[in-house]
Amino acid sequence: MKVLLHVCCGPCAIVPARELAAEGHDVSAAFLNPNVHPFQEFERRREGARRVAEALGVEIIREDPYGLTEFLREVVGHEHERCPICYRMRLDRVAGLARERGFDAFTTSMLVSTQQDHDAIRTAGEEAAQQHGVEFLYRDYRPKVMEGVRASKEMGVYRQQYCGCVYSEWERYATA
Repeated sequence: MKVLLHVCCGPCAIVPARELAAEGHDVSAAFLNPNVHPFQEFERRREGARRVAEALGVEIIREDPYGLTEFLREVVGHEHERCPICYRMRLDRVAGLARERGFDAFTTSMLVSTQQDHDAIRTAGEEAAQQHGVEFLYRDYRPKVMEGVRASKEMGVYRQQYCGCVYSEWERYATA
């Protein structure tokens, strides 16, 4: 099956890309993350995603421009719902791209994170799948999170300290 993997960052992409390939899928990646702030952080994560994709032999088929304005338009005034909004935004774009490019299914590297809301990700993925007519592959990669951490360290790939948005950056450092 042709699977489009949404890549939030390089370290999180390692386990899903390897696992999907081991299952026999033809995996390509898409870096679509309008939530990441500031721009230098976005660039670091995009470069990390490129490095991991190259190391694993996974093609990145599309890298969207920054997109911060669209993200902020959606979440300002709805900060308490920002994560589900963000999941929906990103997975809707990935599902649309998967449909447009003839993929059978899509998934996301966010599913490796122990910090993400898997129920909300799954809901957003299933809604996007239904809207775009392409399957959402849900896998719980959390048990292998440390495998990805170790591999990213070995590869020398940038590892971020917060989820990505300005709100998560503030929460990370305001409470540190």
